Amino acid sequence: MALSWSGARPAGAVLIAMGLLVGGCSSNAIPGMSSLSSVFGSSESQSQQTAQTGQSGPGTSAESVNFSCPPVRVRMGAATLRVAANSGDPSPANLRYQVSIDETARQCSRVGSNVVMRMGVQGRVIVGPQGGPGRIDVPLRVAVVHEGVNPRPIVSELYRLHVSVPQGQTNQTFTHIENNLTFPMPPGAEIDSYVVYVGFDQLAGRARR
Repeated sequence: MALSWSGARPAGAVLIAMGLLVGGCSSNAIPGMSSLSSVFGSSESQSQQTAQTGQSGPGTSAESVNFSCPPVRVRMGAATLRVAANSGDPSPANLRYQVSIDETARQCSRVGSNVVMRMGVQGRVIVGPQGGPGRIDVPLRVAVVHEGVNPRPIVSELYRLHVSVPQGQTNQTFTHIENNLTFPMPPGAEIDSYVVYVGFDQLAGRARR
């Protein structure tokens, strides 16, 4: 299963010129929104949490019941989505909007032979000089990957979020919570090598524009 992720566009000029634009990932709570930490627990508890089974499947051993919930990481080069009014002009003055990821959180449970993850992403849309109020389509990809010498995708999902920017507003925050990200429980301690990557799928975004 191939993952669809595009490379990042140069961001330096945009960030310097506009100042307000936010890129990358932050553990800080988003102003005006309840932090995901208040819903999923603190960042520290998330990094140390141990998932437990909701119901054991046939042959489930005691050793396989408890496991570490895979961490969520923002994929390099996919933390920011920038959309220009004219795709041939990437200058700051031609920017319609920029979308960034600010916070992530997750919880896991074991259900039979599967791991069921509840995963949340908070982000922000900032309107550029060529942007305005209205609905913005945000292509968010979530991929569970077995890391190693040869990384192997386990699950890859594309979520098309719709964020509405009200009249008179220059930015808008949003939250996406996926309650049923499911993948097979791997044998032994393999799950310790699993990572959940989140980011904006810019190829999918361009396909819709």
